[in-house]
Amino acid sequence: MNWLELLGWVGSAVLVWSLLQTRVLRLRALNLIGCLILIGYNAAIPVWPMVGLNVVLAVINLWHLRGMLATRHDEATYQVVEVGVGDEFLAHTLRVHAADIARFNPGFRWPPAEPTAGGGDRSAFLVLRADEVVGVVLAHAEARGVAQIDLDYVTQRFRDFTPGEFVYRRSRLFTDRGFRRVVSPPGMVAPYYHRLGFHREGDAYVLDLPHPPVTAPA
Repeated sequence: MNWLELLGWVGSAVLVWSLLQTRVLRLRALNLIGCLILIGYNAAIPVWPMVGLNVVLAVINLWHLRGMLATRHDEATYQVVEVGVGDEFLAHTLRVHAADIARFNPGFRWPPAEPTAGGGDRSAFLVLRADEVVGVVLAHAEARGVAQIDLDYVTQRFRDFTPGEFVYRRSRLFTDRGFRRVVSPPGMVAPYYHRLGFHREGDAYVLDLPHPPVTAPA
């Protein structure tokens, strides 16, 4: 096998590997790389119909990648909807993704077997893109204005994006409830909070929230 045949096999392997990805951004990026390799291979043979096919596929991938990267920090991309902790759709979402949730949050149990340490109320939020569930955030209130996150889960398709920033820094979900600090879930695997402005305190990540402005009486 010469180097040109090897190039063709590599391009085909990358193309197949891309189709096995569950993360949509990674799928598009790998598919683009495979197309570019196959453009070079088929141009060297030459097999022009295959060159044309891969050029078209590369343009399609570039178009999708541009749209994904342009909207990943767009406030209009994601919506955060509060639901009841006993909501049936929330329970269904947690059941469907139970195995994946356990990979990153091995200590998570829902519904909780015990009351919260501080006796605080629980809150549940679904992160949506249009009508598709992107993630789930479950939290409870602790003393001194602390919101303890019990679960912060992003579905596999959107794990290369940053929906968490809309929950913690833009949606005012916690500041409007009087919280001053947000604490990351205990024992979470591969946390991403350092990218959202959280700082490390022991085994947890903490976000200090801005205090709401105090308005003078009229």
